[in-house]
Amino acid sequence: MLIAAFPAGPLAANCYFVGRGPGAECVIVDPGMDSLTGIRNVVTEQNLTPVAVLVTHGHFDHMWQAADVAAEYDVPVWIHPADRHLLADPMAAISNESASMLRAQFGLQDVPEFREPADVRDATDGTVIEAAGLRFTVDHVPGHTPGTVVYRVDYTGEEPISQVAFTGDFLFAGSIGRTDLVGGDMDEMAASLRAFMQLPDDVAVLPGHGGQSSVGRERATNPFVAQYAAAGGEDA
Repeated sequence: MLIAAFPAGPLAANCYFVGRGPGAECVIVDPGMDSLTGIRNVVTEQNLTPVAVLVTHGHFDHMWQAADVAAEYDVPVWIHPADRHLLADPMAAISNESASMLRAQFGLQDVPEFREPADVRDATDGTVIEAAGLRFTVDHVPGHTPGTVVYRVDYTGEEPISQVAFTGDFLFAGSIGRTDLVGGDMDEMAASLRAFMQLPDDVAVLPGHGGQSSVGRERATNPFVAQYAAAGGEDA
């Protein structure tokens, strides 16, 4: 099994590639800002054939070049319906004040005109996406955005891992996604964490930023999981 990644753009959002191995088909997870050149490089180096784009949520640093990648490789884009509108208007997910700060900080004065990809498909809870010879299960985990999802796939490598979960900005190593942006909701985040933490300890967590972890490690060491994913949700 091949899993490759690189941090894209000024916010270093992880862009992932998943396939059965070099020279095979692959899916691309979260093609964010300034990712297209890196995507082309990995595709060429590994002799990959992209067949789908999976977007964990509609924030700009995770979907900035989704339409470009979809057009270049003629592939569909999967996203939850609640975040689909952000494909064409990602700035709708942040306040006007935050948008102005981002434009100033990262030189986004000339934000491009976004368009929805030609083929958009619904990544709803429980959907199984069959692509690149793999089966990705969609978990709807609202809280960071209304349409945040996790994509889980069975792991076939040598490490003692049952599944790999691409968690976007839902769950990080030692932290969770913020809930103070447009559409964020702490109560929904707490419920999502409680459900997700029912997965086995050996499920690998590949987040949208930073390094990888596991469900077991986050259950044992993540202070936000301890607070909000407690049985019964007393702190939610």
